[in-house]
Amino acid sequence: MMPKPDLVIGIDSSTSACKAIAWDFQGNSVAEGRSSLPLEKPRPAWHEQQAETWWSAFTQAVRQVTAQVDPSRLAALSISHQRETFVPVNEGDMPLRNAILWMDERAGLLIPALRERFNSEHFHQTTGKPLIGMLTSSKIAWLQENEPEILKRTYKLLDVNAYLVRHLTGNYHTSWASADPTGLFNMTRHQWAEEILMELGIQVAQLPQAFPPGAILGQVTNKAAQECQIPEGLPVVSGLGDGQSAGLGLNITRPGDAYLSLGTSVVTGTFSAEFQVSPAFRTMYGGIPVSYLFETVMLGGTYTIDWFLDKFVAPQGGQDHSRRSLVETLEAKAQQVPIGSEGLVLVPYWNGSMNPYWDGLASGVVVGWRGMHQPQHLYRAILEGIGFELHLQIQGVESALGSPVNRLIATGGGAQSDLWLQIIADITHKPIYRSHTSEAAALGAGILAAAAAGLYPDVRQAAQAMTHAEPYPFEPEHDRSSFYQQLYEEVYRQLFPSLRPYLDRLTALEHHSVSLHAQNSTD
Repeated sequence: MMPKPDLVIGIDSSTSACKAIAWDFQGNSVAEGRSSLPLEKPRPAWHEQQAETWWSAFTQAVRQVTAQVDPSRLAALSISHQRETFVPVNEGDMPLRNAILWMDERAGLLIPALRERFNSEHFHQTTGKPLIGMLTSSKIAWLQENEPEILKRTYKLLDVNAYLVRHLTGNYHTSWASADPTGLFNMTRHQWAEEILMELGIQVAQLPQAFPPGAILGQVTNKAAQECQIPEGLPVVSGLGDGQSAGLGLNITRPGDAYLSLGTSVVTGTFSAEFQVSPAFRTMYGGIPVSYLFETVMLGGTYTIDWFLDKFVAPQGGQDHSRRSLVETLEAKAQQVPIGSEGLVLVPYWNGSMNPYWDGLASGVVVGWRGMHQPQHLYRAILEGIGFELHLQIQGVESALGSPVNRLIATGGGAQSDLWLQIIADITHKPIYRSHTSEAAALGAGILAAAAAGLYPDVRQAAQAMTHAEPYPFEPEHDRSSFYQQLYEEVYRQLFPSLRPYLDRLTALEHHSVSLHAQNSTD
């Protein structure tokens, strides 16, 4: 007798790896698989992948899961994935070039002209996003100028979800929430933005058909079933980009709730039932039908910590010190540093600034150096600086919403730091709850699969049942919060705007210097 399906698979096809997790109906991980994804950098600031590796990593990760559980227990599958990344393919689904990744910076110099060409305000109102180099639309414009023959030969332009769904089901289908990060989707009409596509020389027929999150996109074919070792006919459910999926995996399904992902980038997403745009955030689809997440992104998150460790701490640590022990030692020492890092203040724009300034050339700032400062002071200043920037971002979201963010639910590697979560609670004046899972994106996909399979009446009830947070939050402490608020208002909030003209000039001189060096090297 065949067992009754009691598991779903949530996929997180991220930039560095594909993770497959079988979840039970209470949100517990039953089996996991993982396969790494190589990254290619053919030129400085370019980031690419061979799209074929998405499918090979997918099949390897899923087969690891089905080696641990009976495949007949699976009820459905859904995919979370890296956003903005895309690949052009021919009629045989063969990639015409490497996929261009979300982090690729090749389109940056085109942005001023593109903002005039597209009418940046109309573009924002249509797509929910300011026009920046990260978007797929910007990189298609780059292909228009630099590789027009590729676009002429392109049969379909596929995001990561669409590419995997095509291999699983034979359908060119994707999710609204996979399409909207591209900057090619009209979020007020829930369809591809034809006027933007026309400007880029793209036809709607060259893009996958888009469905709401939670819809069934098709069933697993016999060929895919054999490759993945999953049942033929298994429903494939419309998913979410990884940021939005993490929000669902943390039960961000009601007004006043926001998630906080403390990873390489620091991302927050605040639930809204209404579509709205603002320079303070990017507007994305959420997992609840026709809901939205107001998303803020700080590109210099744990990236800034890694930079500090690599450049200043690890070289002095010797071969015997693991990265974890270095961080634990720094955490212990930083715990003893007074709040405010004894006058050291940091603005974490190590990778430019998205909201609220949308300045890809923005530079990080550290002020207040004195001879007494040691590595633990700078380490704490990084944690505090990211906390101050979060406060700035959340204030922008609250101003647009007209209502407060009541709590943050934290996930990601940085969420394991008690010190950092307490600093963020004190600076933002918000209780910070720690999620029970570090795989929130895969869990969000599992929640959509469970609801679509009929295991719960709707997505909200599935999320309520399958997500868990630690019951006791990190609460803001009054005296520390008061001190941080004064430091924020009197110093941090003014720091970057007042220095911005000079930092822009420094960046221009830096680029001129690099050009001169390149010219001299070839003479």
